Amino acid sequence: MSAISAATSAKHELRDAAVPFALLLMFLVVAPFLAYPFFVMQMLCIALFACAFNLLIGYVGLLSFGHAMFLGMASYVCAHAAKTWGLDPELSILCGVAVSAGLGLVAGALAIRSQGIYFAMITVALSQMVYFFCVEAPFTHGEDGIQSVPQGMAFGVLDLSKTAPLYIFVAAVFLFGFFIVYRTVNSPFGEILKAIRENEARTTSLGYRVARYKLMAFALSAALAGLAGATKAIVAQNASLSDVSFGMSGEVVLMTLLGGMGTLYGPVVGAVVVVAMQNYFAQYGEWVTVMQGAVFVACVLLFRRGIVGEIGKAIGWSL
Repeated sequence: MSAISAATSAKHELRDAAVPFALLLMFLVVAPFLAYPFFVMQMLCIALFACAFNLLIGYVGLLSFGHAMFLGMASYVCAHAAKTWGLDPELSILCGVAVSAGLGLVAGALAIRSQGIYFAMITVALSQMVYFFCVEAPFTHGEDGIQSVPQGMAFGVLDLSKTAPLYIFVAAVFLFGFFIVYRTVNSPFGEILKAIRENEARTTSLGYRVARYKLMAFALSAALAGLAGATKAIVAQNASLSDVSFGMSGEVVLMTLLGGMGTLYGPVVGAVVVVAMQNYFAQYGEWVTVMQGAVFVACVLLFRRGIVGEIGKAIGWSL
């Protein structure tokens, strides 16, 4: 009976992993034909950013209100490396990821010393410090940002100045980042992160160095956010203060809660919904913010687990 139960459980796990991923691949294939490709690429970058944030809040229980500092700083570094240093796009992106990972280690080492609202406030303070650094630093060009970032040739093969190769490149980067998140949460390391989220004191009593695991998760989340920001700089051909602002940090919280915190596909769905609202409702000006607030309130009241979380519960799948 136990062997049958194990086989059934394995089938369910395979189904829960394969079917949503197949739907995600289908979305990546058909999306550029249904919407403006540039809009879809921007959406994928923000979706990866949301996945990186969800890794921290959904699986470790750490609420960062300053995660845009990693997105924005990587964007600036990547844009500067591509335009001023003349590096290829993949090397420019790696520079952005490396800086965000290093910044994540420093910020995480300072922030994880506190818990709860104090942790969140420290991330806000650090984010504001990074924001004002970007305002004053010479290489960021202040409020003008870095414009006309060259897209170049990726790996000497893909001409990113053309739409189709650029979309293939961005989709590949998104899938790479998504796979890292998937492997992380479904590994022994991920199980320890979940244990810290559920009961940090008990995890400590079992002999795990909780602070070290939290710092590793923070740095990994920062690196993935940097990957999203650097790729976004290549796509949009600019880096601006909006990517490092507190507003962007608030938006990623909204995306994650809307889609489903602690789910793999929730941040992707939340990012699609929020970015689509911003794009298609832009004609209403400042009312877009009001609409986002109304959607968020409705989601909190009606979908406590988020869109994907409620769907998963309804069909009995782990999404």
